[in-house]
Amino acid sequence: MRAAALLLGCATLLPAGAFAQDAPGTREQLSIGITQFPSSFHPNIESMAARSFVEGFARVPLTAFGPDWRLQCLGCETLPSLENGLAQRETTPDGKPGLRVTWRLREGLCWGDGTPVTAEDLRFAWEAGRASETGFGGAEFYRSAYEFLSDDPRSVTLRFDRVTFDFASAGDFAPLPAHLDRARWEENKRDYRSRTLYDTDTSNPGLWNGPYRIAAVQPGAGVTLERNAHWSGPVPAFGRIQIRTVENTAALEAQLLAGQVDMVAGELGFALDQAVALQARTRDRFRFEFRPGLVWEHIDLNLDNPALADVRVRQALMLGIDRERIVQSLYAGRQPVASSGIHPDDPMYDPQVRRGNFDPARAQALLEEAGWKRAPGGARQNAAGERLTLEFMTTAGNRSREQVQQAIQGMWRAVGVEARIRNEPPRVFFAETLSRRRFTGAALFAWISSPENVPRTTLHSEEIPRAERNWSGQNYPGFRNAELDALLQALPEELDPEKRRPLWARLQAITAEQLPALPLWHRADPHVWPRWLDGVRPTGNLYPSSLWVTDWRVR
Repeated sequence: MRAAALLLGCATLLPAGAFAQDAPGTREQLSIGITQFPSSFHPNIESMAARSFVEGFARVPLTAFGPDWRLQCLGCETLPSLENGLAQRETTPDGKPGLRVTWRLREGLCWGDGTPVTAEDLRFAWEAGRASETGFGGAEFYRSAYEFLSDDPRSVTLRFDRVTFDFASAGDFAPLPAHLDRARWEENKRDYRSRTLYDTDTSNPGLWNGPYRIAAVQPGAGVTLERNAHWSGPVPAFGRIQIRTVENTAALEAQLLAGQVDMVAGELGFALDQAVALQARTRDRFRFEFRPGLVWEHIDLNLDNPALADVRVRQALMLGIDRERIVQSLYAGRQPVASSGIHPDDPMYDPQVRRGNFDPARAQALLEEAGWKRAPGGARQNAAGERLTLEFMTTAGNRSREQVQQAIQGMWRAVGVEARIRNEPPRVFFAETLSRRRFTGAALFAWISSPENVPRTTLHSEEIPRAERNWSGQNYPGFRNAELDALLQALPEELDPEKRRPLWARLQAITAEQLPALPLWHRADPHVWPRWLDGVRPTGNLYPSSLWVTDWRVR
């Protein structure tokens, strides 16, 4: 099967570094500002919005949810369905209901070194994902996909050990360059995370198969992308894209006003309050779009902390936050307060789930009930004389988050909880502190999801990151709940949307009561573009606007 890849070929469609400067709707360079730098450039290691946004220009996933929140093929030809025969029910070898799903790679898809993208690249991704010591995210997908089949270089079939309603979505299952990175993985699977070419030779053209390739990396500061000479799709408008990381949002605004960046990506740029004020000051200088979406701002609580292991303390922390006041004062009421991680526009949202509205009297009563009594000076302590003090972390330099953090710190102080703020640069906060569960109290950040996304990786007890699984999984609180585990198993297997609805309602009820994370609000991301740029379509979901860069045009 591997020799069959030689039957495919990749033509050089553009001279390397060539710019279509004289073509209408094109420009030599676009400069984009973002507030985070990727902690890793490997597609399956670390879930950071910065990596997703940057790699949207340079990689093509099999499938993605577009701006209309509908699933579409990007790297494949046709979405699999039971009706078109690309998905078929079957019985697994051990007698369980299973599913066979086939994706066919889009013709002409090539790596930036001219090597065709083939089924062998997907085989490598599947094998690496199946090996738990590799530590890939989305481990449940790979555990369920128990067999890989391919009868030609562009066709891939996975056999799953259960039937799920979202089978057409390939998620993070996408080609990895077997001709470059497989040998490194085979040599040492556990250390592959630190040895992959994606992080040791990021500018290698053969790692990238999108309209652009990463040509240079300035660690912590920026990424330079140039056109992929072997890209067979529509020619993108810009010869080069320069992405600049400016972690301090005030400094990012200054660079935008000075013309050092042309646009600020809404996926990880300004907070809403800052963008609203900027729009009022600059009037018609820039184009603004405020895209509500599936971005859930929340506070993860480390349940290994003895104080936070008590649900009464978690509920008190929730009731002690006046979210409506924060949303009104900082965001002019434009961000809906969240009752859970499910967005009100998601078809499975339950409007009856309890919201945990601000009630400081009830918060104090719960803390008293949990054994945390007021001490001289207003702080609380338990019978052993230990103070109720929590470390409170978020991404350093994000002005809006730091304002929120300070507001919550004051509200918690009013009910007798002391919060000590300790923030870190995003690349450290996400890659080390969160992913290895090194935070000891509360961590403020956002999850980005897709429509009706079953939150197994963030809530199932098997997804708690631990060393023996090389820190895969995103259940950073360390939440364990047998009923919720069963729901997370049953939900994907129910194909009837109406029968899924009560399961979703129960999931939302459990998380609203148990509070492994404190829901704050659903974010509206502000996108800021120059007047001369057209075609940018924010998605409001997990998939960044950069995946559709070939639609971007200069007026």
